[in-house]
Amino acid sequence: MNGIGCDRPAVATGLSLLFSSGAVEGQVNRIKMLKRQMLGRAGLDLLRKRVLLAV
Repeated sequence: MNGIGCDRPAVATGLSLLFSSGAVEGQVNRIKMLKRQMLGRAGLDLLRKRVLLAV
């Protein structure tokens, strides 16, 4: 088995629950995008400031 077949119980649970992790996933996506933009440009201090200011 591969793909969604391996994760069948997790997929079924995700489809049956009333709540969603979409908001959290959006924040993670935003932070990853900022991290990719900052690659090789500056240190952790500037990245931290960009993450906190990019609300």
